[in-house]
Amino acid sequence: MARARRGARGSRAERADERAADPQNLIWVMPAEEGLSEQVVVVVSGGEAPDPRVAHAVPPGAPVVAADRGVEHALALGLEVAVAVGDFDSASPEAVAVAEESGTRVVRYPQGKDATDLELALDTALGMWPERILVLAGTGGRLDHELAALLLLASPRYAAAQIDAVVGSARIHVIRGERTLAGVPGDLVSLVPLHGPAAGVETDGLAYPLRGETLEPGTTRGVSNVFLRDMARVAVQHGVLLALRPLGSANP
Repeated sequence: MARARRGARGSRAERADERAADPQNLIWVMPAEEGLSEQVVVVVSGGEAPDPRVAHAVPPGAPVVAADRGVEHALALGLEVAVAVGDFDSASPEAVAVAEESGTRVVRYPQGKDATDLELALDTALGMWPERILVLAGTGGRLDHELAALLLLASPRYAAAQIDAVVGSARIHVIRGERTLAGVPGDLVSLVPLHGPAAGVETDGLAYPLRGETLEPGTTRGVSNVFLRDMARVAVQHGVLLALRPLGSANP
């Protein structure tokens, strides 16, 4: 459902270019991709706080959904929170009160709920009918939560939106069909199949090309590829891939 505000594309692209031109911001900006909608919903995860510089990745005017303690992280990043969801067992009552006073809609769930706060936040974001969801999260929290979060990002239930994430200083892209990723030569990218095999995988602009191959879950065939140019194309005929730009890349 295309609801993108096309008239704002030029001005936003210019602002993004200005931010990207600043060396201090370069590694934190999610580069605009060809054909990318301007309608983005940002989800700020709970758990560990994102790096403060990640605020540069937030498109101007994008609505923000906070997952539990994510309301604290969003306020610290200077973001206005449209909706905060969760059982709020980890967010401070003061932060929740500040958000409510500023107009945030707070949706509370019982602690015995059957979904993580991030899942609730993603469901809320998807209900806003965006063409893209950008998740901001920190690292160093519980391993089970981090693994579940990566699997969640690639869940078929969110296939209607393009999903990206900034986790610590790593960038993550969910690939269904075809995507063009922006980077610089020397950047690392790993292509990991989730929820079943990824069949018919093709790449252009990477050092180790894939030509219609099938990547099976549990194998390392797609790990540690390298950008040859400032753009790389990744396509998959069937299935879903997670493209991970890890710590240690030339441009993480």
